[in-house]
Amino acid sequence: MRNLSWIKSIALGLILSLSINSSWAGSASPEDNQHDVEVLKSFAKNVERYAAEQGARAFIIGRVGRPKSQLPDGVTFTHAAIAVYSQIQLDNGDKVQGYAVHNLYTKEDDKSKSELVTDYPIDFFWGVHELKAGIIIPEPALQQRLIQAIARGDNVKVHNAEYSVMSNPFNNEYQNCTEHTLDLINASIYQTTDMAKLKANAEAHFQPQRIKTSPITLMLGSAFMKDLTMKDHSGKIYTATFTSIARYLNNNNLMSEAVLLDENGTVEQLL
Repeated sequence: MRNLSWIKSIALGLILSLSINSSWAGSASPEDNQHDVEVLKSFAKNVERYAAEQGARAFIIGRVGRPKSQLPDGVTFTHAAIAVYSQIQLDNGDKVQGYAVHNLYTKEDDKSKSELVTDYPIDFFWGVHELKAGIIIPEPALQQRLIQAIARGDNVKVHNAEYSVMSNPFNNEYQNCTEHTLDLINASIYQTTDMAKLKANAEAHFQPQRIKTSPITLMLGSAFMKDLTMKDHSGKIYTATFTSIARYLNNNNLMSEAVLLDENGTVEQLL
């Protein structure tokens, strides 16, 4: 028992130092807010306003849930989802226009499973480490296809509840938030929810992000954390990220723009 405790301590130290858990993948719903509520509300509104000013009816949204020093190389955003301009009913019954965010989150009582949750920008950014948003605006025809796909429930059809923070985007054994976003984008592009076809097209055209992390860390992490497994990988670890989705759309002329928007309103090109 003493040896097991020692191994667990080493494993957890390695895992936490590299943030190989759902908090960097961002698929867990954020809990504790780290920012002034009014500042957070203003930032969320600015994200909506920016997207609306660009004429975006649907866009891919990203958030920063952890300090950059705690993220693997090449990973900037910790969660990705799709925001759709919608009619929203408030608690008082009033209806307003705004963006509804369609997410994949891990379940609170079982981090190895996920569920689909619709929330709004203020909820989406609640608990983030840094008030910085990633905004990928697809070209208009793809926006319309994304809206139609969600309206007919394609996001449900391509959802795999078996969760892994490092899921392989080229097979359907596990899924994380960013892979789910990619699967829904491809379902919209190819007009199918056949997962075999979607994975074949992803492997042919999508370049995922290499995660350069110690094999020992990953092995220990997968031994002690329910939301981390390497079973769907062979060899080097690759996964979908917010930035790799932007490159994918840009390389295939399916993107209008990809930017970073911070709390000061500063806009920076992502690619």
